Amino acid sequence: MDSFKRILAVTDLSTPARHAAQRAALVSLGTPGDLELLHVAQLAPLARMRRLISTVTSNFEQEVLEAAERKLGEIAAALEAQYGVKPSFRVNQGSLLSELTRESDSLKDGLLVCGARGESVVRHFVMGSTALRLLNSVSCSILVVKQLPHEPYRKVLIPVDFSPSSRRAVEQAKGIAPNSVFTLLHAFEAPFEGHLRYASVDESTIQHYLVAARNDAQQKLRELRDEAGLSTERCKLLAVHGNPVLSITQHEVELDADLIVIGKHGESLLEDVILGSVTKHVLTECRCDVLVAV
Repeated sequence: MDSFKRILAVTDLSTPARHAAQRAALVSLGTPGDLELLHVAQLAPLARMRRLISTVTSNFEQEVLEAAERKLGEIAAALEAQYGVKPSFRVNQGSLLSELTRESDSLKDGLLVCGARGESVVRHFVMGSTALRLLNSVSCSILVVKQLPHEPYRKVLIPVDFSPSSRRAVEQAKGIAPNSVFTLLHAFEAPFEGHLRYASVDESTIQHYLVAARNDAQQKLRELRDEAGLSTERCKLLAVHGNPVLSITQHEVELDADLIVIGKHGESLLEDVILGSVTKHVLTECRCDVLVAV
């Protein structure tokens, strides 16, 4: 993938959520695709309120939709003034998760961008099972924006496990941040390591085993880098022994990364369970933006 063909930024119209629209605009500058803004209006609570409060006008829902469209227009105008891009925009009605899932079906080779803070989107990402349901149900890549964007991404951390999903993550990292310095990180816990320690195998034998596992990981990292066409000057390789989540969060800080790109597996149920746990922790614990690549 050279670049995303279409970028859809979803916003709840709060100030933090506008950061996602700004990042989407920055990303769109390097792609030939269209930029769209979407707000999902959940009107069911308003209908209940109208039944309970007699002073609420009969066309209250329509007034809310019109106000949302005006605010989206203001955001679009601000993006055009700041970045020179002219996004289209629209307001949909319904459940946020249902609408995002439906929209993702039409985003093949596209990108869904949303904020990690805000009045509604944040709850869906930090409430564990809902976040995993969204990640498992959408059929496009998702960029979760946590930081106020100042410039294009410069330092990208890509955790890999050498699956096809990892290769897709590297390709999408190149598409979203073509001028960045990339770090390919593989965190390994050597097979049967725990059994060896339980069986009281001497430490020198275990260390020899770990060195062999690290060398194997480093060779696979070099092969992945070369397959992706990344230069040695702009791509660092890290094979580290330890828990994947802890390794990712630690190296995010050490590398001062502004984006983490992690692949969505889906090749097996076990991989879905493992990735779901790692992705959820990365989304909630890491401070930089996170791209979940499909």
